[in-house]
Amino acid sequence: MQPYERRSGDGQVVRPATPSLSDLPETTNGTLLGGRIAYHQFRQGYRTGLEPVLMAALIPARPGNRVLEAGCGAGAGLLCLSARVENLMLTGFEIDPATAALARINLVLNASKDTQIVTGDICNAGQILNDTPEISSFRFDHIFANPPWHREDATASPEPRRDKARRARKDTLHRWISTFASLLREKGSLTMAIPSTRLAETLAACEKVRIGSAEIIPLWPHEGEEARIVLIRARRGGQAGSRILPGLVLHKDDGSFTPAAEAILRNGQPLYSESFRSPRRVSGPHKDI
Repeated sequence: MQPYERRSGDGQVVRPATPSLSDLPETTNGTLLGGRIAYHQFRQGYRTGLEPVLMAALIPARPGNRVLEAGCGAGAGLLCLSARVENLMLTGFEIDPATAALARINLVLNASKDTQIVTGDICNAGQILNDTPEISSFRFDHIFANPPWHREDATASPEPRRDKARRARKDTLHRWISTFASLLREKGSLTMAIPSTRLAETLAACEKVRIGSAEIIPLWPHEGEEARIVLIRARRGGQAGSRILPGLVLHKDDGSFTPAAEAILRNGQPLYSESFRSPRRVSGPHKDI
């Protein structure tokens, strides 16, 4: 697959020039999954958190599936998913051109041949994909996203790229979820990382577009603390009620990762099995979850 972007001026979807780190703002060089993935990210601005790695662990993808990430950043989630499941056809949408270019560089570094990055607004994905060679005629088996959630009136970040990645309009969440529903095949899965304060709103928005059977996974920073972020995995056309799964404690008292978190973040293990019916935990012992 080849990356694509919508050209300014005439709006045509074209293959972008091969990106170079020298053309981008300063980056740092690191790794993901205990060194299995080479990963560059910008020194200033938005920095990759744990959410993309955790979402990638939760997606019930199988070889041959088509997967889309909305707001893919520098490609952490896509790279982690492709490291766990082989022979996937992956597409990332990223609205910021510099970040999209960095994602393409990370794909090249990791020889990710069946992954492409599309520069554009996910809410315009239908039109962009219709104009894009190779991916214009199919729906996706799985979609995942960590949507922007800072309110419009929240204090702006001094870093424009970070602010753009996080700031949401009043209708952003609903528009994203509506777009996901239009791109997912029937029974396809949607995985998201959201603030716990927006859980009710997210589930309501999903229900309006026939995305149901939601599984909610709390992420606790430490044992006994409030889960500020939750993962949601739901299915287009799912009719079962929502349920809260055991969740994941991320850190021990000393700040290091719990064995369950370590299994995912360092070793690339899945968070739950692929079945929506009986999500057997596979990432660690019960006492850490």
